[in-house]
Amino acid sequence: MSQSSTPSLYAAREPIFPRRVSGKFRTLKWVIMAVTLGIYYLTPWIRWDRGPELPDQAVLVDMAGRRFFFFWIEIWPHEFYFVAGLLIMAGLGLFLFTSALGRVWCGYACPQTVWTDLFILTERWVEGDRNARVRLWNAPWSWHKARLRATKWAIWLGIGLATGGAWVFYFADAPTLLREIVTGQAHPVAYMTVATLTATTFLFGGFFREQICIYACPWPRIQSAMMDEETITIGYRDWRGEPRGKAGRKATGARTGQPPAFRAQEAKAANAVAFAGVDGPAGPLAVEGGTVVLKTVGDCVDCMACVNVCPMGIDIRNGQQMECITCGLCIDACDEVMAKLDRPRGLIDYFTLEDERKERAGGQAKAVWKHVLRPRTLLYTSLWSAIGVALVVALFIRPEIEVDASPVRNPLFVTLSDGTIRNAYDLRIRNKHGEERRFALSYSADAPFVLSVEGAPDGVIAVPADHTGEARVYVEARSGAPAAHEERSDLRLWITDLANADRASVDTLFNGAP
Repeated sequence: MSQSSTPSLYAAREPIFPRRVSGKFRTLKWVIMAVTLGIYYLTPWIRWDRGPELPDQAVLVDMAGRRFFFFWIEIWPHEFYFVAGLLIMAGLGLFLFTSALGRVWCGYACPQTVWTDLFILTERWVEGDRNARVRLWNAPWSWHKARLRATKWAIWLGIGLATGGAWVFYFADAPTLLREIVTGQAHPVAYMTVATLTATTFLFGGFFREQICIYACPWPRIQSAMMDEETITIGYRDWRGEPRGKAGRKATGARTGQPPAFRAQEAKAANAVAFAGVDGPAGPLAVEGGTVVLKTVGDCVDCMACVNVCPMGIDIRNGQQMECITCGLCIDACDEVMAKLDRPRGLIDYFTLEDERKERAGGQAKAVWKHVLRPRTLLYTSLWSAIGVALVVALFIRPEIEVDASPVRNPLFVTLSDGTIRNAYDLRIRNKHGEERRFALSYSADAPFVLSVEGAPDGVIAVPADHTGEARVYVEARSGAPAAHEERSDLRLWITDLANADRASVDTLFNGAP
């Protein structure tokens, strides 16, 4: 018996060579690409004077000092809730934009999209537009093909190297680190990070491209939960474009601007169409500029322009697809063709499924703001705004000095020769000022205690500018004091800034010998 071979579950990737296109959405993508790449590459080089004790880089993730600097804002390790809040805001912002405008993040600002656009621009500059690149891909290897490929890959590697280098500059002083990298004096971690990011940028932007969006990124599969029939996304008006053909004849009805009058004209046209044995309004009957139009051929001339410019290689005329990143290039391509054919734009456009049904039935689409301002998007906006306001308030009310105390657990207390009970505490004072401050130690409690600071007979602790000072503090209860014979006693330690009398406190416990 003959056995049929098992079909392969793997489909080889079909290379995509997007054609150059011009239009308002392509221009918008160029602007966003220039702005985002400019921010990414230039931000580490912006200087910000914070005084002699602090780094002068405007944006810096100081791993050694365990702090994050963003212009005038300084985030300490225990203030990680600011970072968590920003991450939550980023997630809610993504939900908000997706529910209102579809995958605009993917189409315009996602790093994968931005760098892929940059790599395609380089590829087009070296190898030519789409037809030239297709011919080069199918051509056998030759000196000409090898030279073009080597040139393109060299530029890609340069872009990847700049990308990886810019990333490490966020974690150290950029001029110093650049000098160390060039002279071979940088830490091996810096070279490993640059090499890893160079390789990933080179591969993701040059070779994997749409595969990252389709297979590696989870967002295409999550977006369906964020979108509904009122989400503005890219679609094809098949009621206007079908049936496809190279040319069309139109029978025009009476012009009207009011829906009731239109319906009357539509009914007359539909009767005429039915009498002639042609499809009704769902077929070639349509409305263009308030005019009832009977078409034997749709506006789509099947030129494939929308497919040839798509960076994902899909045909938007097949309906909404997971792979679509709503970049708008198919709209520019289709509008360009419609303008040449003297037909109205919008065959492929941003619209909602709800509006598409209304237009198909001869109704009017909603205003854009009505789709954007609806309960779902207003809820996301409210949550996003509330978290943002809370973070801003927390940023402005956070104290300039803070204190923590950790009781020494081994032993819990020490009994001195005269019966005095002594507890030891590790005190940490955070001085967020740009200058050294001196702090006096005191306490408040229901029982009398005696405080002393190891190495500071006067009980004053000096903390350098923008540093955390540590000190060993001893608290004693005399043998006759109630706290010496109680198992636990409440104790509050205070520090006072001698420069401006600001105070901070921490609550702890005093362990006695019952």
